[in-house]
Formats: sequence, structure tokens, C-alpha cells
Amino acid sequence: MKTMKPTHKLLFVLCPMLVLGFIYYSSGKLHLNVWGQKPLYDKQGFLLQLDAKLPLELAYKYGNLSEGVCKPGYAAAKMTTIFPKFMKPAPMFLDRNFKRLGKVSNYLPPFGFKTQEKTIDNILTATKNYGLGEELDSLSCKRCIIVGNGGILSNKSLGSRIDDYDVVVRLNEAPVRGYVKDVGTKTTMRITYPEGAIQRPENYEKDSLFVFSAFKPLDFKWLKQMVFKEKLKNIDGFWKSVAHSVPREPTKMRILNPYFIQEAAFQFIGLPFNNGVMGKGNIPTLGTVAITMALHNCDEVAVAGFGYDMNTPHAPLHYYETVKMSAIKESWTHNISKEKEFLRKLVKANIITDLTNGI
Repeated sequence: MKTMKPTHKLLFVLCPMLVLGFIYYSSGKLHLNVWGQKPLYDKQGFLLQLDAKLPLELAYKYGNLSEGVCKPGYAAAKMTTIFPKFMKPAPMFLDRNFKRLGKVSNYLPPFGFKTQEKTIDNILTATKNYGLGEELDSLSCKRCIIVGNGGILSNKSLGSRIDDYDVVVRLNEAPVRGYVKDVGTKTTMRITYPEGAIQRPENYEKDSLFVFSAFKPLDFKWLKQMVFKEKLKNIDGFWKSVAHSVPREPTKMRILNPYFIQEAAFQFIGLPFNNGVMGKGNIPTLGTVAITMALHNCDEVAVAGFGYDMNTPHAPLHYYETVKMSAIKESWTHNISKEKEFLRKLVKANIITDLTNGI
């Protein structure tokens, strides 16, 4: 009987060890629970042990930047450390190549644009522009803030801090005039849908982008009528009254990439997939959709005016009206508690900065 060569012996011992080592390593990456090992990730794919400290490679990259200097690529890099499946490239707005966006082409609104391609093509021919504008698009590092509509913004005097950001995102009809001390004056874009859009033309800012987010096929028809200044027809199907005109030139109008609604709903929050169709409790709020967009397109992300505190039923729900917190019941479309869970992960891991500490 031949004796085994020393090199063969070594391979004989090493191979099983390598295989076992690979399985052990993969189990962490694939979120399996092997040999009683505690899982590293939750069912959505987020790291369970969230830490505001930077991992070594990021500490090395960003540690030497002086306080207050914009950190290029920071939000996406930090997001990848707690959610390895995160892929940064996702354009903010639809452009003329939108049909190539694989992740959204097979879904109906709100998770995609299926059946609406012709209408979108028409709209994009008129809007002609598909970015934030020359000045902002050329910045090598963008700091963005999403201003929520929460009553928590009242009497915080954050206006000047909000205006310091390169990109200020506002939602629906939340007013600026009369609330400048708390919410600032600057609006880079206002993200909205037909039922949420400002209805009185005089309440629009002078120079912000009108960014449209669709939740149903009918919404695109509405946008087309707004872009081409047509008389509003067929308004059955909206759940409340909608604006009859938008005082914006087509070149100042954009369509938000529906991928952010899809990613926020299914990847980040874990809402019911429902065969990719809008259903009970599977629509993220516009605020979370805007944060998702910023994680892909901004280098640093902050928020203000976020967070519903159900323990204070008499607190104002929004900073601009007297409706109380108790008015918000768990709605048919949103899952506020699951959404809060996701946003808390972002705050805890220091991916977003919450200026009003409401999340």
C-alpha cells in the first residue's frame, strides 16, 4: 500500500477545513443560523447589531475630514455596511432611457410604470430636463435634507440650519410662508402626487422643482394634463380633490423614479408584496420614499419633522394646522410602526441625522 505524500496529506486535511470555513463564513453572509450561531442579520437583511461607529475602512476614509465638511459617498457607504444588498445606482428621476430600468418596468404603479410608458414618454418630451439642474448636478458632494410635515418642527427655530443644506426636499402642500423660522425658506424640490399637490397657485414657491410621484395609473394621466396645461378631465378615481393646474413650466417638472417606492416597501420596511400590486398596508409614506431616494443620490442625508408620537394624542399632527395626533389611525395603505422601525435603524447607525429627534 502506497504511503500518502506529505503534500497530499496536507491537502487531505486542509480541504475539509476550507469547505467548513466557507460554509461558516457564508452562513453569516446568507443570514443562516448554523451550529447555534446567532444570526447576524434580521429578516429584511439589516445587521442586527447596529452601531453608530464607523467600520475601520470608512473611519480611515472619512476620519481625517474636518468637522462640517461634506463626506463624499458617505450615506451609501454606511448603508452598505448595515444592509449588504444595497446597490447605489438608482437615478433620482426618470429620463428618456427609463424603459431600460429593469427593476420597475414589470410593475404597475406605484412600484413601477407598466402600462404608462407612452404617457411618460410624452411627458418627458416636454420636460426636457432630467436632473436637479446644472449647479447641483455638478456638485462633487451633496448634503440633502428631507423636511417632513410633523408638528414636532414647531418652535424649534431650525429654519437657518435647514437652509444650509444643498438640497432641501419638501413634501406635498406643506407651506413655507409664515413658518420660515422653523422650516427655512429654501425649497429645491417638492415631491407630491395629485391628491397631495398644492391647489392654490399663489402658494407655490418661486423656483422649486415640481417632483411627481405616482401611486396609480390615473396619476400619470393627471400629470400629463398638468404638463400640457390641459383642462382637467376624468377626475373620478382620486380619493380627494386635486389641483386643476400647476404653475410650473414643463422644464421644472420631474417624475420620481418609482424604484424608491418599491425598494422602501419590500426591501427596507418588509411590507406585503401582494404580487407587486398596491394593496392593504403595502405603501410607504412619501417621507420614507424621499429618504430612500436620498440614500442613493445624496452624499449626506438629514431629516427634520419626522415621527408620530402616538402617546401624545393632543399634540399637533402637522406644523401648519391644528389637526391633532389622535387623527392618525393606522391607515389602510401605510404601516407606520414598521416604517418607524426602518427609520430607527438609519438613525441608530448614523446613516441619517434627525434634527428634530422624532424618529
